[in-house]
Amino acid sequence: MQLEKSKGYKQVIKWLKQDKKKPFKFQTDAWQYYAEGYSGLINAPTGFGKTFSIFLAVIIDELNTDLPARASTAVVQKKGKQKKSGLKLIWITPLRSLAKDLARAMSEVCEQLELDWHIGVRNGDTPQNEKLKQKKQMPEVLIITPESIHLLLAQKSTFNYFEQLQCIVADEWHELLGSKRGVMTELAISRIRGLLIDQHPERLLRIWGISATIGNMEQAMDVLVPYGDILKTIIKSDIEKKIEIRSIFPDHIDMLPWAGHLGHKLAHKLLPIIHKSKTTLIFTNTRGQAELWYQTLLAQDEDLAGLIAIHHGSIDYELRNWIEEAIHTGVLKAVVCTSSLDLGVDFKPVDTVIQIGSPKGVARFLQRAGRSGHSPYETSRIYFLPTHALELVEAAAIKEAARTQDIESREPVVMSFDTLIQYLVTLAVGDGFDEEKIFFEIKQTHAFRELLPQEWKWIMQFISTGGDSLTAYNEFKKVNKDEDGIWRVKSRQIAMRHRLHIGTIVSDAMLKVKYLTGGYVGMIEESFISRMKPGSSFTLAGRVLEFIMVKEMMVLVRKSKLKQAISPSWMGGRISLTANLGSILRKKYNETLNEVHGEEELDFILPLFEGQAKVSHVPKSNEFLIELINTRDGYHFFAYPFEGRQVHEIMAALIAYRLGRIKPITFSIAMNDYGFELLSEQPIPLDEADVKTLFSPVNLSEDIVASINATEMARRKFRDIACISGLVFQGYPGKYIANKHLQSSAGLFFNVFSDYDKHNLLLRQAYDEAFYQQIEEPRLAAALRRIQDSKIIIIKTDRYTPLCFPIKVDSLRDNMSSEELSQRIERMTAESEKIAGTKKKNNRRKNDH
Repeated sequence: MQLEKSKGYKQVIKWLKQDKKKPFKFQTDAWQYYAEGYSGLINAPTGFGKTFSIFLAVIIDELNTDLPARASTAVVQKKGKQKKSGLKLIWITPLRSLAKDLARAMSEVCEQLELDWHIGVRNGDTPQNEKLKQKKQMPEVLIITPESIHLLLAQKSTFNYFEQLQCIVADEWHELLGSKRGVMTELAISRIRGLLIDQHPERLLRIWGISATIGNMEQAMDVLVPYGDILKTIIKSDIEKKIEIRSIFPDHIDMLPWAGHLGHKLAHKLLPIIHKSKTTLIFTNTRGQAELWYQTLLAQDEDLAGLIAIHHGSIDYELRNWIEEAIHTGVLKAVVCTSSLDLGVDFKPVDTVIQIGSPKGVARFLQRAGRSGHSPYETSRIYFLPTHALELVEAAAIKEAARTQDIESREPVVMSFDTLIQYLVTLAVGDGFDEEKIFFEIKQTHAFRELLPQEWKWIMQFISTGGDSLTAYNEFKKVNKDEDGIWRVKSRQIAMRHRLHIGTIVSDAMLKVKYLTGGYVGMIEESFISRMKPGSSFTLAGRVLEFIMVKEMMVLVRKSKLKQAISPSWMGGRISLTANLGSILRKKYNETLNEVHGEEELDFILPLFEGQAKVSHVPKSNEFLIELINTRDGYHFFAYPFEGRQVHEIMAALIAYRLGRIKPITFSIAMNDYGFELLSEQPIPLDEADVKTLFSPVNLSEDIVASINATEMARRKFRDIACISGLVFQGYPGKYIANKHLQSSAGLFFNVFSDYDKHNLLLRQAYDEAFYQQIEEPRLAAALRRIQDSKIIIIKTDRYTPLCFPIKVDSLRDNMSSEELSQRIERMTAESEKIAGTKKKNNRRKNDH
């Protein structure tokens, strides 16, 4: 089909010309492939119109339908009333903030093209009356989260919703791909496709993904469109997005850096950037950090009051909505935010982005950079503010990765039995399912293509009887087979409880925070508020609040008279360095002393590296550095693999275990993204030959199990698995079950399965997740193999070095107040300087003699 000659194409081009716009080649390619019946994946830089590459393809297809045919399908006579045509396009999005922005843009297009389509949004923020309207009459386009699409599948007469469906789009597919939400998306698509094949075998359902930053593009497409009978393609834009990355430098460099220390000292340097920009997004890695930085910036410049806001997932929906509107209209000068504004949101006034501290990954950094200059050919401008001096090396590494497009891959999740169990009960709550048909559909998905018939049999037994160990309890007999051979949930209570907790994100119980006088502020985790006493204050949504009481799962507060208070902590705090960034970081450490780089970050950090070289050694990329340091705290073993906090945590436990086999010795362990510390009261015997054996990948799995209490790690993973699979009920709205009770309930099941049901698939999944996600065994093995090929450098010294100091401070942070910590750091710094001074004196005496 020659699309250029079609009336729909001409109409869209004419509309674009009115606004002096011209489609990019990747957009017209997408329109052509869509018209030819293809599915696939679109990859283009942020701000170049990836959304319109597919949305306009669907619109052109609709406009190309003959008008009489459109009229006959669009209007159905029912009891004398005109009823619009149904759902044509499902647009799956990972973020709620993204949905509103998309709906606005799509509605404008339909209005200007005079296409009478309604754009609907369905997620956790959608009011109940809007959901009821959708139930009576679906909009032509529905922007929806993976959780909400499963809630649709849990309703009766599901096929009616999808009867007119032409296309499913997974937006920001890279964000969903490496998570169980991606598995939910795969399963939902498989069911909708199955329903259409049953009712309209001649109908072609197109499946498209949209992604900006991803390393494994081919695999990403195969996960989304795994079906052999569908034509599929990857469309890549040939346009490069200009990104300007600038580092913010301190006035002088701390020779003993430590995490967090430098950040707030540089806050005053953000003010000129904020004032000269239209709107600035200031990204932090955690919600707690966002609260702190909001208060810090207000303290630096009180004139920002009313012009600066804070945005994260725990802030009340209405307030978040207002902030997003205020960014659109340019009312706000700055917004301190987290990943809640990471993706796809098109805020035209935003011309500057600031990243506080290392983003720990290239893709995340580029994604955030793309929030500024969100238009074709505009330059995205992002500033990097280090929270300690060594992070400037990460800035240099990120710049190189951005230049070479060395972007992380997202590994798809497979065989997540908890998600599959939840999905089957969802279908049984809805219209029910035919076992043979659903098994065939599930086997076609990437996530479950390896599913064995005996595993399927176990799953069916589990949802219908509770499996071997829970057969005696009626509450686990959820799904029953009817006379017509269809599996259904008959209990209204089980159906209601199931619908309440559809989804794969399991967090601590969240409590709403409300003023005594009325009005909501946001959400707080139960574990944080349980430590608060009445009268004490905390910050939320940038406000200082005095805690009064918890009443009916509601945190009641009043405005505090204090100017500052503690920031809440939320689960999932620290992000770990990605393998890509770790690799480039090792290279940058090499280049700093060679001075062949021409990068200002490495020039600035040079004195610190010279200091490291003087007291110890700067490891080259083919070297592995170990520092043995003796202080009054004890004997320290510091090692620097540069593999990220998560890998170092396991590696440290592994090395401690192996050292303990050589000589009975007790260690305390600390780590950061660059290396780890083992601290003992006894000397640590070590030479180069020992190191190769200690860091050997031989017998790795057995030694990991022996060194880290893998059972305890699997038990912790099992808590989420138990919630997702419906083993543990998380409570009714307003009456959520406390986290400690959930943990103990999940622990009880874990023990029962371990003792009486060794072949339980959920138990197996807990161990698999512990090993491959938390322990990252493949990455750990690769790091150990690299160390085997490296030259081992062992340095013995009696003072802390610039490389080890951040690790040491991190180990103290958890056990000390801020005041105690700063005093201890001062003492440690003074001790190091004193030792250095003594050595200089001794050297002078030697020279005099």
